Formats: sequence, structure tokens, C-alpha cells
Amino acid sequence: MSKQPQDDDNAQVFDVAIVGGGLAGLSLSILCAEAGYRTVLFEQKQYPFHRVCGEYIAMESWPFLRRLGLDLAAQHLPRIQRLQVTTPTQSLSAPLAPGGFGISRYALDAQLAARAQEVGVTLRTQTRVQSLSVGADSEPVAIHTPQGEVRARVVGGAMGKFSNLDRQWRPEQLPQATQAPTYVGIKYHLRTAFPRDLIALHNFEGGYCGISAIEPDPTAPQISRVCCCYLVSQMTLQAAGGIAALEKNVLAQNPYLASILTHAEPCWSQPLSIAQVYFSPRQPGKGPLFFVGDAAGLIPPLCGNGMSMAFRSAHLLFPLWQQHLQGNLSLAQTQRQYQQRWQKNFGVRMATGRALQQTFGHLWPVNTLLYGLRPFKGLTRQLIQRTHGQAFS
Repeated sequence: MSKQPQDDDNAQVFDVAIVGGGLAGLSLSILCAEAGYRTVLFEQKQYPFHRVCGEYIAMESWPFLRRLGLDLAAQHLPRIQRLQVTTPTQSLSAPLAPGGFGISRYALDAQLAARAQEVGVTLRTQTRVQSLSVGADSEPVAIHTPQGEVRARVVGGAMGKFSNLDRQWRPEQLPQATQAPTYVGIKYHLRTAFPRDLIALHNFEGGYCGISAIEPDPTAPQISRVCCCYLVSQMTLQAAGGIAALEKNVLAQNPYLASILTHAEPCWSQPLSIAQVYFSPRQPGKGPLFFVGDAAGLIPPLCGNGMSMAFRSAHLLFPLWQQHLQGNLSLAQTQRQYQQRWQKNFGVRMATGRALQQTFGHLWPVNTLLYGLRPFKGLTRQLIQRTHGQAFS
């Protein structure tokens, strides 16, 4: 195992620093610490907390999460094996193979954070990274925070949609620069009767809503809980006059959604929301930063499973970092190989997801798609397969 970080000009020096404590950042930190590398992770919030995202994870990630040390089998999580896609006038159902499972980010992130600390990650929560400073190639990167400076030999960016580091290292890819359409994500947890083996994608004009079961409420395990997370264009939300009016006058036009929203009991007094979500291509690496998860390429929800792709990006990057830290790859070689692996593993899935993303939320093309797919079960199966990957560990 590596020694503890040493002070160097009053800055701690680590082998690895990761900015962002979501699924990609936490899983990458665990891999690095288990291999003996001095690892620090920065997260702005304090675990546990909720995030705006769906909470369906494809089964391809199950072996990897076991490798990280999570005992998922003991948690009796819902096993999701059916897909339903609807519009106000159409519905399509299909088997979802190999399917996935449901778990809240509140629970999953907290479990991964606890595991990271168990294996020796220095976890700095409630810490915002302000900027990076790069010296000569052989010098560690300086990471500047309000609590002081830290240095690291390699730096991972797992910051989500965009952050201070995006503004510093790739401002040309921010929404204002790309002119990409932007969306708002809105999320609830609901108590309602809903099949534990189903994930539903309910379209409405200007967006769509994903619903799937998660783990039961620990204080009332007999009550089912679902994640209800929808994505709506910023223009549609503004035209509706706010979330409450949007749900009453737009979402409720889909009878499947109207039934759920009418009869479900919200677990929270207010929904969570996140603005300026966009899906333009992004770079998986730039300068001293290696991006993972959404930071590497904001993953369209219709890729099948952005959370599995976040885990897989950490799985792809870790062995390359090992080779770099051992002196077998230069920084430039490591960046080049990572970007090649990213494209090989995610290129088709991202392209498929973006194509579907442009269709969903526009009722006429979605109705046409569902009507055309209904007689062709094999074609539906192929489309589902293009948005999922193979199991990895």
C-alpha cells in the first residue's frame, strides 16, 4: 500500500484526486484505493442526499457493484424485466432483457461513499473545487479549494453536467456556447401501487417521464415506493407557467401519467429539479482532466442506462491510470487510449440515445414509432439491446 499523503509546500500530495462524488467518481475512487493508491475525492454535498435522475440500473452493472463490495442481493431490490412506453394515445410493452434493478441514489451513493472510506479514500465532502493549476509534465496537478490546496498525480472529473472545471477547461461546451436545446429534470419519490418488475416511459408534449420501483421505505417496508423523474424542454416548462401547471395541463394529457399523479402520495413536500440539462457531445478528456460518467459525455436517459455507463467509464479508466502511475504510459498516451475506449464502448449507445432523445417528447413521431414497432417484436428487442451493454466486473 502507498504511504499517507505527505505535505509538500503545505499541500497534501495524492496519487489520485477525483472531483465529484457520484457513481462514477465514487466507484473510481474505490478501485484506486483498493489498488493501494493514495486517493482523495471531493464532493460538494454531504451524504446521504437525493439526486435528480432515474433510478433504474441495468443488470450489466451488478457484477461490478459486487466487485466494489456492495451486497445488493441482501437488499431485496426490485428486479425490473418489463418496459412500457406510452403517449396519450399509444402504448407499447416489451420484455426487457436482461433488465435491471431499482435502487434510490440516496441509498446507493451513501453505500458507495461508506465503502470508499472503508478502503481508505480521503473523502472531503462539502468541498467545492474552484480550479486546477498545471505545472510541468512531471509535477502534480494543484487542486484549489476554499479549504486549501491539494496536489495529485492524476485527476478525474466526475462533476455531472457542468461545473467550475468545465468553465475553466472546456467553456466551448457549455449550453450557452453550444446553442444546444436545454431541458429541466424534475424528480419525486412516490408511494403508489406500481409493478415492481416494470419501468415505464410516459411521453407528453415537450418531454417524457420515467417511473420504476425502488427499495421500500425502511420505516414502512410494506409500502411500495417508485422513482418518478421526468425531463421537459425548458421552453415547454416556461410556456406552462411552472411545475404545478405543467403537471396539471400537460403531463395529465397522458392518461397513464394522470392516473399515477392523481393517486400517488408524494414522499417529499417539493420535487427536486435541475435546469440546463443538454445532450451535445462532450470530450472524455482534456488537459490534465480525465472525465467519467456524465462529465465525459452527458448521457441521454434513453441510452438504456446512464448509471451503468457511469460505472463502466470508471472501469475503463482505472487500468489506464494504473499504467500511467506505474510509468508505462505518458499522460498524452493515457488520454488518447481512454478516448478510444470511450468511443468503442459508448459510441453506438450514445448515438442511439441521442436519436431517441430527439424523438421522445414530440408526440407525432413517438406515436409513429410505437405504431411501427408493435408488429415487429424482434426490431423492438434489437433497439433495446442497442441501448444496453454486456456485464462487466
